[in-house]
Amino acid sequence: MPGARWLLMATVAVAVAGSAEGKAKSSKPSAIPPAVRRAMDRAEPNEIKAHTRFLSDDALEGRGPGTRGDDLAVSYIASRLEAAGLEPAGENGTWYQPVPLIGILTDPQKTSLSLTPLAGGNAMPLRYLEDYTATDQTQSASNTLDSELIFVGHGVVAPEYNWDDYKGVDVRGKTIVMLVDDPPASATEPELFKGKARTYYGRWTYKYEIAAQKGATGAILVHTKDAAGYVWDVVRNSWGRERSYLKVKQGEPALRIASWLTEPAAQSLMKAGGHDLAALTSKAHTREFRPVPLNYKITGSIASTVRPFNTRNVLGRIRGSDRALGEEAVLYTAHHDHLGIGKAVNGDAIYNGAVDNATGVAVVLEMARMWKLASPAPKRTLIFNFVAAEEQGLLGSAWYGQNPTIPAGRIALNLNFDSVGQLGRVRNATMNGVERTTFHPTALRVTKALGMRIDPDEHPEQGYYYRSDHFSLGKVGVPAFSVDAGSEVIGQTKEWADAQEVDYRDNRYHAPGDEFDEKWDFTSGVQVAQLGFWLGWEAANALEMPTWKAGDEFMAARQRSLGK
Repeated sequence: MPGARWLLMATVAVAVAGSAEGKAKSSKPSAIPPAVRRAMDRAEPNEIKAHTRFLSDDALEGRGPGTRGDDLAVSYIASRLEAAGLEPAGENGTWYQPVPLIGILTDPQKTSLSLTPLAGGNAMPLRYLEDYTATDQTQSASNTLDSELIFVGHGVVAPEYNWDDYKGVDVRGKTIVMLVDDPPASATEPELFKGKARTYYGRWTYKYEIAAQKGATGAILVHTKDAAGYVWDVVRNSWGRERSYLKVKQGEPALRIASWLTEPAAQSLMKAGGHDLAALTSKAHTREFRPVPLNYKITGSIASTVRPFNTRNVLGRIRGSDRALGEEAVLYTAHHDHLGIGKAVNGDAIYNGAVDNATGVAVVLEMARMWKLASPAPKRTLIFNFVAAEEQGLLGSAWYGQNPTIPAGRIALNLNFDSVGQLGRVRNATMNGVERTTFHPTALRVTKALGMRIDPDEHPEQGYYYRSDHFSLGKVGVPAFSVDAGSEVIGQTKEWADAQEVDYRDNRYHAPGDEFDEKWDFTSGVQVAQLGFWLGWEAANALEMPTWKAGDEFMAARQRSLGK
């Protein structure tokens, strides 16, 4: 009996057992359409395992954008799509969509920054990567800084919440200091900024964007583990290396310094200026907060190595069989990049990115193979887009959103796959954002028929929806969300699963420890591939395209994409 067929039957059996235990009943196997069943039966864990192993091998040197390892990864992905029988869907009949980027690497030997009191006195030198990170987003080789510091709370301007941390204060020429999260909800406003969930206002990308729009010279984010959701080492590993950007357009505002500051360094700054970080944070949690001058300025120079280069999105296609619906598409995405080579940890300097995101690429490659073997062919076209430079700020998917190979208004749905856990068969799945779309009832039905359930985001405070490539598609109106295995692993306790998550987040996330493990159980990868296939099958064959629910933040973009 093929492994995938056994897995499918076992999954159904688990669902029946769960029903006997008082859990929600799952649909009978007959709920699975025959065409879907045949395709899911072809899912093979060894295919997913082999892709994951190769893409996270040391030979690919961590798949940093614009590197030899990046080139190897995109060539491998294109070859696998070709071998599966797909046709190229990139530019000029190729498998690739070039993504032009500018790499910025801060030179610590030529960079020297200090916190200097406005009233005169001794400056506080800052230690690169120990106290702070810094990137010059103007894409210049060098810049000098002599800019007054002003604390702007959360740095949020959100008219829909009647919230403005700037209060009309002119921050042009200043460097603003901000907290790296949303303003918190309260007992009287439990849904303020979506309650416990993080919104885009709490993401570092928004903080830098609003600072540049306001004409600030720079922006400094105060790091705490609770606010950021990860330890300082993650910041240092991610920002203490070359950062990539889309090229700054002429006249477009850019920051001379985009920085993170450790909590101890921020506390020292506040204390030296006559303030208290905890007290300022408390004030920043209210609408009445007004910007606070910190009586210090940031001085010194920042030097960078500037490297223009291209990376590539890799695109394959299966054409739709319906004359009209074939002009529309279902889009599968997974990012192929990681962090490359960086600071050594225990003698290892290669940031392999096995979970993040060799696993997601492997699952989407397997779905492409399954789809090519499926019969009948889908009514809508399928596009498989392996996007670049996600770790640099969703750049490959942002470029695709701005330069789509098919208009956004004709993309029915985006299913994204990022960091698919391989800990064994699970009872649950996560689809952060699906509840915001009209596709939600379909997703519930499909997941239930596979003996699984959709659980809400287990960590809404981390703002995961805004941290992966589906967000780039959402911004141009496409109904989009990520699909992943949940944490309830069959045969394991919740305590065990929680320990795996903590270990990954604290010790392996964006670290050299994110390496392939022969002990991984890829049955969960098969589950996600089967689930992703069926979700795509529903979207590819539905009479009407899904959309965002009324009132969603992306509905206006969807209407624009449809010409309404």
